[in-house]
Amino acid sequence: MTAKTTGAAALATGLLLALLAACGKPRVPDKEHPPEPQVEAADNGGTTAMRDAIQAPIERARAAEQAVQDAADAQREAIDAATD
Repeated sequence: MTAKTTGAAALATGLLLALLAACGKPRVPDKEHPPEPQVEAADNGGTTAMRDAIQAPIERARAAEQAVQDAADAQREAIDAATD
């Protein structure tokens, strides 16, 4: 091996050992003192921006579904009236 290759191998080995040393078992949380929540609940009636962002397209879809159903009912009534 050349000096360059040996140096690169030593550097890679050292980096690998440092990364492996940083990996360890996670601490077990203390049962008497649980961790504090990191995010405070929004004081706006229990809703959050995330919930609103998820619910908005669902509510639009429900409204569109109702409009389609109403149009289908009207069309069905028109066809029934025309065939009687």
